[in-house]
Amino acid sequence: MSLAPPLEILVREPGSFVIWNGPPFSNNQPSIKLDKVPCTSANFSEDGSKLMVIKSESSISIYDSKTLKEIRCFESPNILAAALSPCGTYLQTFQKFSSPQEKNITLWKTETGESVYALYQKNTTKATWPSIRFSSDEAVASRMATNELQFFNASDFSKGVVHKIRVPGIASAELSKNPGSHAAAFVPESKGMPGSVQIYACAPDSSSEPIARKSFFRCSSVQQHWNHGSTGLLVVAQADVDKTNQSYYGETKLYYLTLDGSYDGLVSLRKEGPVHDVRWSYSGKEFAVVYGFMPASATIFDKKCKPLLQLGEGPYNTIRWNPKGRFILVAGYGNLPGDMAFWDYVDKKQLGTTKAEWSVTSEWSPDGRYFMTATTAPRLQVDNGIKIFHYNGKSLFKKKFDKLYQVDWKADSPDKFGEIEELAKAVDSLKVESKQQGQGSKSSQAKPINPPVLKKPAAYQPPHAKAKAAKEAERNEQERIKKQEKKGKTEGEEGC
Repeated sequence: MSLAPPLEILVREPGSFVIWNGPPFSNNQPSIKLDKVPCTSANFSEDGSKLMVIKSESSISIYDSKTLKEIRCFESPNILAAALSPCGTYLQTFQKFSSPQEKNITLWKTETGESVYALYQKNTTKATWPSIRFSSDEAVASRMATNELQFFNASDFSKGVVHKIRVPGIASAELSKNPGSHAAAFVPESKGMPGSVQIYACAPDSSSEPIARKSFFRCSSVQQHWNHGSTGLLVVAQADVDKTNQSYYGETKLYYLTLDGSYDGLVSLRKEGPVHDVRWSYSGKEFAVVYGFMPASATIFDKKCKPLLQLGEGPYNTIRWNPKGRFILVAGYGNLPGDMAFWDYVDKKQLGTTKAEWSVTSEWSPDGRYFMTATTAPRLQVDNGIKIFHYNGKSLFKKKFDKLYQVDWKADSPDKFGEIEELAKAVDSLKVESKQQGQGSKSSQAKPINPPVLKKPAAYQPPHAKAKAAKEAERNEQERIKKQEKKGKTEGEEGC
């Protein structure tokens, strides 16, 4: 068996970045693998093989992540955005334009520097950038256009668009990653018609009709999450207004769609309130959700949408499943106090708790042994720094910075660090016991879940109506007491 690759961490301060050798550290301090490279931004490709370094609005360098040698430098004026394909084969750039005739999105081959495709796009948003998107293995490439999904020959872009699927009103799309066999398209509400999420097969000879479809009213935007294996899709549907008047921040609901039709509908959550975070396990066999008004709940569901385990309640809005699938972190960041609870999913127990206040970013290492949080600018201008914890929540490393802009693990496949089949066997043999063994508080023991019973939310009452109802209840209570006293008095007289 080959040795596991070393962990590495990219740290970007004002004007430059460095790359640290990751834990375990000697003398509790990281060593420097690459020191102070000037940049305005830097990002690893999804597989960690390449590193894109934006040095200015007219210069982008691509590095080989293993050797940290520069492969190629791309010089092009007025670059507003750039992105690497998952395996680092292509660089995509978006530039300022002077006219619609000028193609301002270019796809470059990183090895040769050759421009392989170009198109015009007026602007970019989170839903439309990168314009051309790839599956994790880069076997499939697609683009969302007006009223349609377009597909390319991912190995030969000179053929242009080779396949189209018409989707009137499409506002966003999510290509499944591994494999890139399907695409999910979101169409918002329009002219009294409900919004919908529709799943299509990507192959050119596939039907142009959706394989699965879910319609819903009161939905202004969605987040779509494919599992590994591309068999299931989780959809967080967001409405700007909560018509029950129970939340100032709108309303969110979680839907689940499977390609085999085994499930198509709402995920039944035990607690009312927003869906804060959703994550699939690496195996694609289960997913975890943090939801509900504070204190929020955290629940793990299987791929048939049946609840498996409850991970307690607390001031939480974040969940992170480690790449090996065994450990889970539940935390509360942003305007929450930074509580963190580390869990062992297979043994169904809490391993430890700690805090990381003001965290802006957080993620497990590729080997699943460490968890890193960071407080970064411009989100927060003070108390910038990095914290690294062991998988059980024990502190490993802390470092403060005057100004810190970015911290990232170098990506790598979890398969290089061990066999994922061990997780699959553990999940398949998992028995949810009706009574927990061992000592510990209620919040530190994972609990088996019974099928949820959903209560109808109470109707919203304005303050004056609540006051009126309270007076009415008080008056009724006084009348009830008078009746009881009168009845008692009458019974006493009869007894005499």
